[in-house]
Amino acid sequence: MKSNMLKLLIVLMVSSFVSSCKSTNETTNSNARGKGNQGPPNIDQIFETMDVDKDGKLSETEVKGPLKNDFSKIDTNSDGFLSKEEIEKAPKPNRQRPQQGRRQ
Repeated sequence: MKSNMLKLLIVLMVSSFVSSCKSTNETTNSNARGKGNQGPPNIDQIFETMDVDKDGKLSETEVKGPLKNDFSKIDTNSDGFLSKEEIEKAPKPNRQRPQQGRRQ
């Protein structure tokens, strides 16, 4: 009886450990792909998502959010498109992150 209980306990401990490792690995991989909340997307991610016609530049109809709001400021050569260089040189929006651990 004791040996059966010991075997059961070992099996439960091993399965808990394996499950915990898998969960940690999935979280790490998710964050590495940019799906976690780790900050703003990079230039390539912006173009991959927003450049619908894949012409290497973003029109005002393709962009959204801060890029759309500040389109004319970011479009420094006034050609009606945003290039990767223009976006890289653009001022970054202020991102207010909620403070964790504080309750009001």
